[in-house]
Amino acid sequence: MHTRADEVIEHVKKMENIDDAKKEAIITKIQEWKTDKNAQNNSLAVTFEKFWMELEPIFAEMGWV
Repeated sequence: MHTRADEVIEHVKKMENIDDAKKEAIITKIQEWKTDKNAQNNSLAVTFEKFWMELEPIFAEMGWV
């Protein structure tokens, strides 16, 4: 999972269609999740649901939702 988080972070950094502030917000949330010691113990579905609940407002603001 940590490898996937790193891949997503690199992809977000390369995106050109969102501004740097939004990129930083997304990356911060991914890094918080990545360093969460309980994330490995949670099921993927629960972890992703929590992750999405935190990121959905950011994506909505960008018009992606």
